[in-house]
Amino acid sequence: MAKKTVNNDALLANIIKGIEEVKGNDIDILDLREIDTAVCDYFVICNGNSNTQVNAIVNSIQKIVSKEIKDKPWHVEGTDNAEWVLMDYVNIVVHVFQKQIREYYNIESLWGDAKITTIANKY
Repeated sequence: MAKKTVNNDALLANIIKGIEEVKGNDIDILDLREIDTAVCDYFVICNGNSNTQVNAIVNSIQKIVSKEIKDKPWHVEGTDNAEWVLMDYVNIVVHVFQKQIREYYNIESLWGDAKITTIANKY
């Protein structure tokens, strides 16, 4: 069986669409491609206002990515308490936080060499 390759741009666009579909907030894309020690090409970071919204964002991303480009995450963890959910699409890792947890861990500062693109809310 041939391994299917997924275009990073298409995957990023559909992840963002999934976040926006359920009004995820503060969307940042960290471009890690120029960092030698990076484990993937991009981080997508966003937050919701409750564990219910965090899980809704995760479900929306999975649904849209599956429908549009027939891809699914290699691994998802954190859905039980939904304070910080990590979705691993191998080349792109999505972090969906509750706002206070995102502020506490501040992972953007850990990757200070990354180019950060902020996506403006459409709502």
